[in-house]
Amino acid sequence: MSGTKSTVNVKIDAGVKESAAALLARMGIDQTTAIEMYYRKIIATNALPFLPEPVPSNGEKLLAAIKRRGIPSKSIEVNDEGQILVDKKKDPDLYDWAVNG
Repeated sequence: MSGTKSTVNVKIDAGVKESAAALLARMGIDQTTAIEMYYRKIIATNALPFLPEPVPSNGEKLLAAIKRRGIPSKSIEVNDEGQILVDKKKDPDLYDWAVNG
């Protein structure tokens, strides 16, 4: 590596930047060092240092939460906004969970 410094300009969500900067500060690492560490890891392994995964939809998150709670999912339907669609009379326990958590 040449040792010459270069600038990387990226746009990132302000909340993500602030949260990461706060965590890095607690570790004693500034953002520039963290980004350089990330790049060096990519070079050393010839790969990303994590496996990219698709972000689950709201419906997928909801179904996973229902599964964790042990609620039978045979009658669960989710609309495009990730809201659960349940018949209060057929599945009162599921309806209660959907409304009250």
